[in-house]
Amino acid sequence: MRVKRLVPLLGFVLSGCLFGGGGNDRLPPPPRRPAGSPPITLNLPTSRETQQCYADLSREEVRYSPLPDRDYGGGCTVIGAVQLIDIGVPVTGLKAMRCGLAEEFIGWTRNAVAPAAFQILGSRLVKIETFGTYACRNTIGAPTTRLSGHALANAVDVSAFVLEDGRRISIEGDWRSDNGDVRRFLELIHASACKRFGTVLSPDYNAAHHNHLHLEDDHKSFCR
Repeated sequence: MRVKRLVPLLGFVLSGCLFGGGGNDRLPPPPRRPAGSPPITLNLPTSRETQQCYADLSREEVRYSPLPDRDYGGGCTVIGAVQLIDIGVPVTGLKAMRCGLAEEFIGWTRNAVAPAAFQILGSRLVKIETFGTYACRNTIGAPTTRLSGHALANAVDVSAFVLEDGRRISIEGDWRSDNGDVRRFLELIHASACKRFGTVLSPDYNAAHHNHLHLEDDHKSFCR
């Protein structure tokens, strides 16, 4: 378990998230239903991996709510996911996240983003802004019809960081900032994300990612 407590949290339960990845005990996906089918709730047993993830989040006093497994058609499914409620820092835009993604996101926030903000920029991290997590769609900005990690609730798009002193560091506006400390902060948290998540896409990847970091827990070791 790589998540470490950075700040005291209001304890309780929480479960996590998003896009791809998993252990050997993960269940095979259900047969694909046609796109546009009405969502159905799946009566699947909770995998050992997800049960352990719930336990890890609870032990770290993260507040979360487990979500029902659902099939939205077209290959879009939400299985073993949570809704994060309180991870110690407010995060906007979060919907369903596969629990493994949620766990990695919390670890990245606590052990990379928050310390880097304080040490490099001299101010506490008070909010992270995102463009969301689950969305039933294909990959954007690539010549493929492959489902996005968002379609499996296994990816999150991070757009900005708000500091206690009022500064807002955005991917769109500050990725190539003239401020050396801001650039160093973004470079450091990007490098940390590449060690923690499977796929990390930044503005350096393509124009579709000019305003966010795409973080996906798919164990592919692809970082741009």
